[in-house]
Amino acid sequence: MFRQQENPLKKKQELPEISRPVRALLVKAAREAADRAYCPYSQYPVGAAALTVDGQIYTGCNVENASYGLSNCAERTALFKAVSAGSRGFAALAIAGGARQAASPCGACRQVMAEFCAPDMPVFMARLQGGRVTATTLGALLPLAFRPGAGAPGRS
Repeated sequence: MFRQQENPLKKKQELPEISRPVRALLVKAAREAADRAYCPYSQYPVGAAALTVDGQIYTGCNVENASYGLSNCAERTALFKAVSAGSRGFAALAIAGGARQAASPCGACRQVMAEFCAPDMPVFMARLQGGRVTATTLGALLPLAFRPGAGAPGRS
């Protein structure tokens, strides 16, 4: 019998401890990264800041291309930058984009996050200019993630 699953986004979430000053620093870094976005087609700048478990912050912005499928989102840019520098563990991620409401990661970014980040990793979503910061977890954003070791050939 099919049982309806509870919506994880409606649950009160227990986030790993990220201090307010660190959260503010990440959001500020994400907003600054959005200033470097290359988005001539969408006119929608997004920035991201990834905090590694060893305290490093890597930023990224969206980079668009006339062939839209070749564009890259801010979240993936930040994570790929960190991974290419040798980092593999992440403690938090902040995303800044949008004027009226905070940017939320697309499905591709959520899946890339699931490759490198724990389900309980905090994700902070903010608008470009001030306002409330929405805090959630990767697990709430992608509750049934396909993860390393999930049975794909050659993955452990």
